[in-house]
Amino acid sequence: QVQLVESGGGSVQAGASLRLSCAASGRTFSGRAMGWFRQAPGKEREFVAAIDWSGGSTDYAGSVKGRFTISRDNTKNTVYLQMNSLKPEDTAVYYCASAPVSYSRNYRGITYDYWGPGTQVTVSS
Repeated sequence: QVQLVESGGGSVQAGASLRLSCAASGRTFSGRAMGWFRQAPGKEREFVAAIDWSGGSTDYAGSVKGRFTISRDNTKNTVYLQMNSLKPEDTAVYYCASAPVSYSRNYRGITYDYWGPGTQVTVSS
């Protein structure tokens, strides 16, 4: 069983940075691709970024590309989302997710079978 716990959310001004962390427990973190998703009030959950097991393959939503960076430290069972130049439209609950594949050519289309409870990010103008 994988347990995912996000941290690092908060309230910031537009233009600021935040780094989200997702700590995973359980041996099934190993060999798994990881993703970040977000859900704003009244909107559907959307893909933000994903990374393969090795850390060598990443994918980003167009709305965050160039501002957000996903990375992982497999020695710490942790995946990160560095968010720079935050905008009010980035306000959402951010979720970490784990997929039962090590790599994909389509991180948005695969099934993520474990999810964290989410962390709130609020960006004010």
